[in-house]
Order: sequence, then structure tokens, then C-alpha cells
Amino acid sequence: MAIIGIGTDIVEIARIQVQLDKSLRLAERVLTENELMEFEKQKFKARFLAKRFAAKEAMVKAAGCGIGQGIGFTQMEIRHFDSGQPYLFLSGNLLTHCQSMGMTSSYISIADEQRYAVATVVLERG
Repeated sequence: MAIIGIGTDIVEIARIQVQLDKSLRLAERVLTENELMEFEKQKFKARFLAKRFAAKEAMVKAAGCGIGQGIGFTQMEIRHFDSGQPYLFLSGNLLTHCQSMGMTSSYISIADEQRYAVATVVLERG
């Protein structure tokens, strides 16, 4: 096994709240349909969205591609095992890009506290 990418991102939850106070456009841009359904059930929507935003930014940093040029936020979804541990479900151009890198495994850690949400992604080959 070899690590082929590591990405970390941190988001200030208050900045996400400011965007949500204006409209749901950011949520609709960042979240998949499944995540939007989960978002609607959340009491602390800004916290939920900040964690997803940080996770997805960390993912594209690990993949070395960024958002844009055919890769978007909705090509990745944060899902959870029965244990609660998060994992990444990739699709579209992002999946193709990661496969071309030889990625065979990905690991994600997401955390938040009062003011910030943070995520780290590690990609492996082999």
C-alpha cells in the first residue's frame, strides 16, 4: 500500500451560516440529493453543511484536482457505515480521475467543534 494523496480542509461554521441565511444555493451546489435529504432533517444545518464542504474540499485536495473543469461537489457523497464511520462514495469524472491515479482505498475523518469543521482525506494505491 502506498499513500498517493492527503488533503485537509477547515471551514468556519459561521461563514456557512451567513450563506444559509441568504439562500440554500450553497447547500444545493455542495450536497447530493441524498445529502440534501439528510440536511433537511438536521437541527444544526450550518454545522452539517460545513462538515460536508470541508470533507469534499479535502477529497479534491487529496486527489490533486480541485473543483471545476468537469469535477463538482456532487460527484462525491459522504456516507456512513453502520458503526457511524464516514466513507466517500465517488462518481463521474472524480471517480475516473481517482481510478487513473490508481486509487484503491480512501479514508476520511471529519470533526467539528463550536466554531470550525475540519476534514482529512487519505488516498491509497495497492
